[in-house]
Amino acid sequence: MRTSARVFFLGGLMSYRALFTWLSPWILIPTFMVGPIFQILFFAYVGRSAGVGNDSFFLIGNAVQYAAIPCLFAMGNSIGGERYEHTLGLILVSPARRVPLFLGRALPVIVNGFVVSLFALTVGALVLGVSLPLSVLPLLVIVLAVSAFACTGLGLVTAGIALRVRETAVVSNVIFGLLLIFCGVNAPLSSLPRWMAVVANWLPLTHGIAAARKIAAGATFTDVGRTVAVEAGVGIMYLIIGLVLLRIFEVESRRHATLELG
Repeated sequence: MRTSARVFFLGGLMSYRALFTWLSPWILIPTFMVGPIFQILFFAYVGRSAGVGNDSFFLIGNAVQYAAIPCLFAMGNSIGGERYEHTLGLILVSPARRVPLFLGRALPVIVNGFVVSLFALTVGALVLGVSLPLSVLPLLVIVLAVSAFACTGLGLVTAGIALRVRETAVVSNVIFGLLLIFCGVNAPLSSLPRWMAVVANWLPLTHGIAAARKIAAGATFTDVGRTVAVEAGVGIMYLIIGLVLLRIFEVESRRHATLELG
């Protein structure tokens, strides 16, 4: 148990540090802090010009959705990067249990996604002049954390795919775009085609965005508790799928000698 805990916490932290320490802060800062603000402003001003929605609608939708950047890219690269650098084999031949090994890499990513969303929500509200009552902030923090967890679950799926493709950034970019379109970020689900709304219910962030908007409008945790629970359930579903894919593709990679890139 103690060994698994060390693998989970220390192994995850070391993997996350290795993932980003080679990057200059001048790359990380625009990606995680400047990018979401410009996305929020872009859609907020498009909404103003079109006379649809309001600043709060676009602020919350895009602030929550931008957690997908670290949650998808960092989670996918935590496996894809090891494979590219030919160090994945060394990790997989270790006696460490797979669940704490891979889930430990997800924990810093969840924190990263949460911080990005919270920063985007705070700064975006100040720039757009959106007033959020202090009483709703604790509930919003909970929703942001659950949403980051759910999206990291989807990121673990991309990590599994990283054992079969050469470039995970392309996959993550596609998924990021799909979340932007399907999850009700800039358009109510009721305005989307029915099949898109059905798909959206099975994607992370959809229920988190809906809960955050209700809380900003004055809803209590009792009102949104079920929605938040569904968001967490979606995250757990993707975590399980991701772990299964990692196991299947690991076995297949060993069988066909494709574990590492040439």
